[in-house]
Amino acid sequence: MSTVVLNGRELSQTLLEEQKEQVAELVRKKGRPPGLAVVLVGQDPASETYVRNKRAACKKVGIHAPDINLDPDVSREKLLGLIDDLNRDPAIDGILVQLPLPAGLDKDAVLFRIDPSKDVDGFHPVNVGKMVIGLDTLTPCTPTGILTLLDRNGVSISGKHAVVLGRSLIVGKPMALLLLSRDATVTVCHSRTARLQEETRRADIVVAAMGKPRMVNADYIKPGAVVIDVGISRGEDGKLVGDVDYPSVFPLASAITPVPGGVGPMTIATLLDNTIRAFCFREGLPLQPPRKHT
Repeated sequence: MSTVVLNGRELSQTLLEEQKEQVAELVRKKGRPPGLAVVLVGQDPASETYVRNKRAACKKVGIHAPDINLDPDVSREKLLGLIDDLNRDPAIDGILVQLPLPAGLDKDAVLFRIDPSKDVDGFHPVNVGKMVIGLDTLTPCTPTGILTLLDRNGVSISGKHAVVLGRSLIVGKPMALLLLSRDATVTVCHSRTARLQEETRRADIVVAAMGKPRMVNADYIKPGAVVIDVGISRGEDGKLVGDVDYPSVFPLASAITPVPGGVGPMTIATLLDNTIRAFCFREGLPLQPPRKHT
């Protein structure tokens, strides 16, 4: 069996080129580009890297992305006031507050202050509720990007048994809901799941998002399964590794994502997709559908 490497880095570049054309067309129609406000609070090195990459992607496709950097000791009132200003700003279609926030700032209070129509992270309770009942809405970027990666590589989802490892609000839970919406049979596993390997060995699709480096080895995977690795950690040798033990799982999988270069780039590409969709909603244009899959 030949294993397909699901290369998110390459696909994301294709998506960015498509988005560049979309943005140019929107500028012709409305006289302005979509706007995305990425708010960085403090100087966390990892957050600074993520924000830099997001802003660079915006620049590449023509999305307006002002630099909004706040001191780590910014007050709750000032941060919430900024969110209110961005909610009212007609040039801003999407708002993203980079997590984690410095100690003392209430994450939920900040995220829930964002106008749901500008919530390009898909974390607001209104958008989560719409996703649960199957309404078209802005959905979390990482799980949505995973669906795009599967679709663009011709991986069938309907009728398959998918196991999601992890139950976070950012990846695990929305991933399960989105797979369910695509007619997969979904099992959600977590740190308290009994006989975890038995569950995963029955899966046609495994999404590993538990944050435990190299936890998923060959004992967890049935031959021919599709393996999606969301985890990213720094190994003892300094190299980036995922939740999947790539060398042992690769020969068994029909398709697998690498770390790095798999899911991560798809998350940023989906953030831009969500921004474009939010723009279309606010400008009264036909809502851009989720990325057309081939």
